[in-house]
Amino acid sequence: MDLPENIVIVEDEVITQRYLQDIFAQHKVNVSGCFDNAAETLEALKSINCDMILMDINIKGPVDGIQLAKKILETHPLPVIFITAHNDDATLEELLELAPYGFIGKPFSSKEVLVTLRIAYKRYLIHSEASRIAPPSEEATDIVINEYYRYSQTLSLLYYDREAIKLNKKQGMLLEILSKNVNTTVAYEAIISYLWDDNSISDSALRTLVYSVRKLLPDLPIVSHSKVGYSLQATR
Repeated sequence: MDLPENIVIVEDEVITQRYLQDIFAQHKVNVSGCFDNAAETLEALKSINCDMILMDINIKGPVDGIQLAKKILETHPLPVIFITAHNDDATLEELLELAPYGFIGKPFSSKEVLVTLRIAYKRYLIHSEASRIAPPSEEATDIVINEYYRYSQTLSLLYYDREAIKLNKKQGMLLEILSKNVNTTVAYEAIISYLWDDNSISDSALRTLVYSVRKLLPDLPIVSHSKVGYSLQATR
């Protein structure tokens, strides 16, 4: 299947909601729900089937689409595609922190929607399949962090007690550069250059990314070195 089976639309414009529903109906994609605010979306995700989220940045209520996506990704490792009419630097920088699976600029055509979804869903399936692969035994090239965590350089995956941890793209890249430089402080500039092509990305974007990893993996020994960088401290 090249398109997700179930999709959730978070969009505050009724006309846009209906246009998207028509596109998906023609391609046999089930719209599990249409919502225009964060509260209803979060509540619905507790019980509905969802393989992908199409998220507008400007939605009703005090929580915007970017903030809502951050909340969702804390508990649901779902691919999120953003719909936006904004391309200012501040908005794009905030979006890059989430490493989304795609963007759709308004106004958009049905072809743009379908192509973006197909590419994003294929990437998601490849990533999910890789996350399910657990090596049968510890390899010589694995970086052992402690008795629970190890990083597979072969698969570029972090394992906890032999189970691959699901991370988004930027989280995975952060763990990769820290793991390959274990017990060594990696400078802020080096991490930012590795994660983002745009070196104008602010330190706050990196801090937000590190915070998201720490929240997901509170016992992973990522150490902050004030005004210098970060390190991953191995105990084995």
